[in-house]
Amino acid sequence: MAFELLVIAVSYLLGSISFSVLLVKLLKGIDIRQYGSGNAGATNTLRVMGKGPAVMVLALDVLKGIAAVWLGVWAGGWGSWIAVGCGIAAIVGHNWPLYFHFRGGKGIATTIGVMATLCFWPALIAGIIAIGSIVITRYVSLGSLIFVALTPVFLLFTGFTAPVLWGSLVIAVFAFWRHRSNIVKISQGRENKIGAKAKEGKRVV
Repeated sequence: MAFELLVIAVSYLLGSISFSVLLVKLLKGIDIRQYGSGNAGATNTLRVMGKGPAVMVLALDVLKGIAAVWLGVWAGGWGSWIAVGCGIAAIVGHNWPLYFHFRGGKGIATTIGVMATLCFWPALIAGIIAIGSIVITRYVSLGSLIFVALTPVFLLFTGFTAPVLWGSLVIAVFAFWRHRSNIVKISQGRENKIGAKAKEGKRVV
């Protein structure tokens, strides 16, 4: 049990590496959490810094989710509770990073890495639908919620393990909770659309 807890703790520490904060600080000398939406993630990096840095942040955040799951697979086997736990720990780390005063992002890029590793095909199908919704509506938050909502649904029609299914449900609930303000804004037509520029020195709410 001690070893499993250690692996989960390492996954949390891995998830706590906030690439958006580090990259934007390096390139522009600012704290991304003081600009745009105030979120430390790829979408806000796009809003503040443009496509290149945003793609880099997205890729790195996805990779840390992948790495955390594989760490769990090494420790407990494929589709095990420890593999799922490590993935969830990385998402928690992204959202509440130890190194950055527990102010992080909303975990969707890391969630993509986690779910694509645990259950590639259900995540891929859900991802394609989510991307389609983003193209149509330009709401990244809506696409993110569609992704986490549909992945467990598609898992029901596959042979994946119970830990993966239950883990995907926990991740979905977690994502909806983190996006509760976005849900309100979408319902009111006030949600920021992809491509909107951040106001210099101010947070866009």
